[in-house]
Amino acid sequence: MASNPSDQNLNDDRLPVVVLISGSGSNLQALIDTQEDIGIRIAAVISNKPSVLGLKRAMEARIPAEALNHKDYETREQFDQALMELINSYNPKLVVLAGFMRILTPEFTRFYEQRLLNIHPSLLPKYKGLHTHRRALEAGDAEHGVTVHFVTSELDGGPPVIQARIPVRSGDTEETLQKRVLVQEHIIYPVAVGWFASGRLCLKENKALLDNVPLPAQGFQHTVLSTPE
Repeated sequence: MASNPSDQNLNDDRLPVVVLISGSGSNLQALIDTQEDIGIRIAAVISNKPSVLGLKRAMEARIPAEALNHKDYETREQFDQALMELINSYNPKLVVLAGFMRILTPEFTRFYEQRLLNIHPSLLPKYKGLHTHRRALEAGDAEHGVTVHFVTSELDGGPPVIQARIPVRSGDTEETLQKRVLVQEHIIYPVAVGWFASGRLCLKENKALLDNVPLPAQGFQHTVLSTPE
């Protein structure tokens, strides 16, 4: 007779995590692939859009997959309240935004303060919001990259945890730049989540601390050994 999954979870000391997505879930896949190594258990994956690839990834990994369509709610506040109730039903210690394309209400960010991480495809504080690759190219930047940060009520404004930088090459397009940045996303997001799971990473007084030492203003700088052509 198969054991009950909830009984198995009682004997699992890995950090329970809920991942929020809106699309294909490539960063979700990076977390699925590394969850054993970094000490987390993905308790559920929730999407604000039904039938996206990320939900299929979760189901294939035998992770509970939920769709909560934001279009079914009249206001952002109503959706966020329903989302909070769904998240809390899984009792996570950390909520991870992995391509979750919704601006969260202050009530939501306050509730999950100190246990809410996001990944953003720019070298924050540069290029908050959308179209980051295009903006880096238009500005003539010599380098571009990605940042994992704690989430606060300020859009893409929470304290950075870790960054990866890549050179902008002559002839780069939005697509080529996005592809190379994505490679680094899949590397540094599991690192940051693993730090949190092991108790090394925390947020105190709006500062990100690693091993009880405040991180630099732009976070830990991950060394990029090489980038694909």
